[in-house]
Amino acid sequence: MTPTLTALLCLGLSVSPRTRAQTGTLPKPTIWAEPGSVIPWGTPVTIWCQGALEAQEYHLRKEGESRTWDREKTVEPRDKAKFSITHMTDVYAGRYRCDFLSPTGWSEPSDPLELVVVTGSQGKPSLSALPSPVVTSGGNVTLQCASWMGFHRFVLMKEGERQPSWTLVSQAAPRGGTQALFPVGPVTPNHKWRFRCYGYYSNTPLVWSDPSVPLELLVSGVSGKPSLLTQQGPVVTSGQSLTLQCHSDVGYDRFALSKDGARGPPWKLGWQPQAGLSGADFPLGPVRPALRGRYTCYGGHNLSSEWSAPSDPLDILLTGQLPYTPSLSVQPGPTVAPGENVTLLCQSRSSVDTFLLSKEGAADPPLHLRSQYRAGQHQAEFSMSPVTSAHRGTYRCYGSSRISPYLLSQPSDPLELLVSEAAGTVSPPQNNSDPSSASDPRDYTVENLTRLGMAALILVVLGILLLEAQHSQRRTPDAARS
Repeated sequence: MTPTLTALLCLGLSVSPRTRAQTGTLPKPTIWAEPGSVIPWGTPVTIWCQGALEAQEYHLRKEGESRTWDREKTVEPRDKAKFSITHMTDVYAGRYRCDFLSPTGWSEPSDPLELVVVTGSQGKPSLSALPSPVVTSGGNVTLQCASWMGFHRFVLMKEGERQPSWTLVSQAAPRGGTQALFPVGPVTPNHKWRFRCYGYYSNTPLVWSDPSVPLELLVSGVSGKPSLLTQQGPVVTSGQSLTLQCHSDVGYDRFALSKDGARGPPWKLGWQPQAGLSGADFPLGPVRPALRGRYTCYGGHNLSSEWSAPSDPLDILLTGQLPYTPSLSVQPGPTVAPGENVTLLCQSRSSVDTFLLSKEGAADPPLHLRSQYRAGQHQAEFSMSPVTSAHRGTYRCYGSSRISPYLLSQPSDPLELLVSEAAGTVSPPQNNSDPSSASDPRDYTVENLTRLGMAALILVVLGILLLEAQHSQRRTPDAARS
């Protein structure tokens, strides 16, 4: 074969059906979809292709099909074209590329756009954060996408991004079904960390399930922490209305409440100023076993996605859930003087892991002590030494199990501790309806003045009687002489 013929053959093989522009003379077009690349079944979607101002015509091609999917003239200012799908179905799911024609030839194809349809008929997976959706700034977290539908793969998408963030092959979930664990981080407060996940089967990779409920991570910083409390106290009963209050002297614009072990997003509320403080009330409704647990709250500003450091934790304890009632006694007795040593003894014949001692009306959490087995009973001794007036009040004790530490027994009978004014001072009777009066010093000024007045009156009366008697004695001799 002659060199000339060889060159001609090579030239013929190198010529495509249509003449393309020389490499580097035309920009590579960009392709994207609005409102996104994951489209619910039956909804419209627009595919955009952006090339150059000299473009005359744009073509859209779907991988796996030889024909041109669609042709569109340019849109002013002639550097882009749009391709509309009025009703998204699985027919339109696929990988698309676009190119454009210019006076110098055809551009190279764009990068691929993967268009996915969400069926609306397959069960949506659940998305949760391990160990918690609250993440310290710069920290890492694992997002768990799980489903009972047995999906072969799971996809995690971050809000604001057009393409899937991660795709993972599923694995067996501990409690049945399948799951995928997505490592996320380091998490910073520069922008929102809001996610959804989807599942699909390997034979239909572009037909996905409904999206999970969105999960937003809460990024915790180091600014001033708020305080978390409840007017009802931390020990509650079933059916009682429960409201948690998050307050701060920092002017936060919003607050969030998080529960340990809850994989879902924290509750969020706007701020409610009160007496120079900012805060929010979180009404949790009637108390039920699901509300038990440890809570923390956070404060934040509207202009930042970062949240404050967490408040001190608040444990919500549900009483009446274990079938026994401990007893509570006091040694040496319920009436003591300041400075004395007092021990409150909580006992139960039922098996108890931990005893809790709660003071009526106290905002502080109950005292905890591990139980000890003595003389056929489980017990714990709560020592108060030395006693002050702050110790007076009504106490109850409870038992709990290590398996469910937030579920408590029935409360013991109340025990009222009375603290006298000083050693040797007699305290009021124990059945006084106002426990605080047992240790409040009384004002005896009026009573003393009354006693002095009565004494003076008695002296005056006695003086009058004495003078009358003396006068009578003088008159008797005079009468006898007459």
